[in-house]
Amino acid sequence: MSGSVTVFGRLAFFAKEAEPKMEGYIFGLTPQLLLDALILLLAVGFMFFLLSYLLFNPARDLLNKRRELIRKNMEDAAKERTDAINFKAEYDEKLKNAEKEAEAILSEGRKKALKREDEIVAEAKAEAARIMERADREIELEKSKMKDEVKQEMVAVATVMAGKFVAASLSDEQQAKLIDDALNEMGDDTWRS
Repeated sequence: MSGSVTVFGRLAFFAKEAEPKMEGYIFGLTPQLLLDALILLLAVGFMFFLLSYLLFNPARDLLNKRRELIRKNMEDAAKERTDAINFKAEYDEKLKNAEKEAEAILSEGRKKALKREDEIVAEAKAEAARIMERADREIELEKSKMKDEVKQEMVAVATVMAGKFVAASLSDEQQAKLIDDALNEMGDDTWRS
């Protein structure tokens, strides 16, 4: 233990001798302290420039790039917003035009349908008129046929009646003579053909 006391004692002695004498200095500013402060200031300045070069400049560049990216994104967003507004306006205009076109197409379809309806009605009336005309002609033909048949029937009845009347008033000899005279007047060629 005595050896450790002597070592500390010696160190304390050197510490007393190493202490500068502060008498006569303001605030204890010795030339050594001023020199140490100047060296420290130069070291801090050197470290600042070194760190500025190694750390601050890349950090500034990173911040500038980030700032530029944000500005670009904001410009793109503003442009996209403007494009979206224009697109929406264009879409709304096309939608209105589509509605107008649909209404025009429907209107045109209705007009065509009404026109076609009128054409169909006119065709039906014309067909009905043709059918009525044909029916009238057929009726007229039937009337003519009926008149001819009635005339033929009347002629046949008149012939039968005349035949009965003549047969009753003529004798067999007179009848035979009338038949021969009629045959002679017509000629034999009439009966052969």
